[in-house]
Amino acid sequence: MDLRHALTFVTVAEVGTVSKAAVRLHVAQPALSRQIANLEGELGFRLFDRVGRRLILTGEGEQLLEDCRRLLSSAAALRERARLLLGGETGTLKVAASPQFIEAVLAGFMHRYRERYPNVQVRVIESIAWADTLGMLERGEVHLGQNLLRAVNPGDTRFAVHLLEAVDVLAAARQPFAASRQGSLDIGRLASHPLLVLDASFVSRRTFDATCRLAGVEPNIVFESRTPHTLLAMAEHGHGVAVVPSAVRADRYPLDVLAVTYRGKSISEPLAVFRDARRSMPPYTAAFCNMLAEYAHEVLPLSRPAARTRLMRTKAG
Repeated sequence: MDLRHALTFVTVAEVGTVSKAAVRLHVAQPALSRQIANLEGELGFRLFDRVGRRLILTGEGEQLLEDCRRLLSSAAALRERARLLLGGETGTLKVAASPQFIEAVLAGFMHRYRERYPNVQVRVIESIAWADTLGMLERGEVHLGQNLLRAVNPGDTRFAVHLLEAVDVLAAARQPFAASRQGSLDIGRLASHPLLVLDASFVSRRTFDATCRLAGVEPNIVFESRTPHTLLAMAEHGHGVAVVPSAVRADRYPLDVLAVTYRGKSISEPLAVFRDARRSMPPYTAAFCNMLAEYAHEVLPLSRPAARTRLMRTKAG
């Protein structure tokens, strides 16, 4: 059914005459009459009976009227959705992120983004290892994937990169460290402690191992996990020193938390969001990346070593 014919039928049924319908629709009356006749010919039955100057719906016309109204309503909704899609205001955005990033950043950020883009459905997929996130990006199962910047080779042109805040490597232990005034601990002094570390699937673990090699030290690793909070729980019970990124809520544990340094500098690396560079990016996706970078700058790092160390010493005193 031609939508124009459906609109003509509904309008004539509502106003009762072809002349009034022609005025409302800004269409010449003869053209409107032809549209009604064409629709009746297409359907095979009369829609109206003429009673004086008015057109009265036939039994068939009455049954068809609500269907045509729903058809016109659906068409209007479709046009509105197309308009929103063109303007980048609606759609679905799938984001793969690590559990700690979801806890530290995304959980709070989602409210802010939803206020700006209420018609965008964001689906967050938990991904522990970068290999899992990479696979989802390559298969087109997600639009964005979060990890450390070094997860992707700088020369890999398959992915576009949106930088976020940098995170530091932290050391957390039940007993206070003999730390510098800045609340830091050199990796050479840390390596001999029993270390609780993330497993090798984490980019941050590979960064830590590479820094140990640069420092010429062999880390005393006694436990590995895929969950930073497991490491912190183990440290809380005195099983060693947890080595975790500063995006983890270490402040929830009664631990002394220090920044791990090498040659006086913190061991840090930017977080990033990656996307397939071959896929087009709707405006709401670009806005998500930009707004996420602003929010991450506000909330990270979650654990601030120097302040945490002062707090622990105040409690101890």
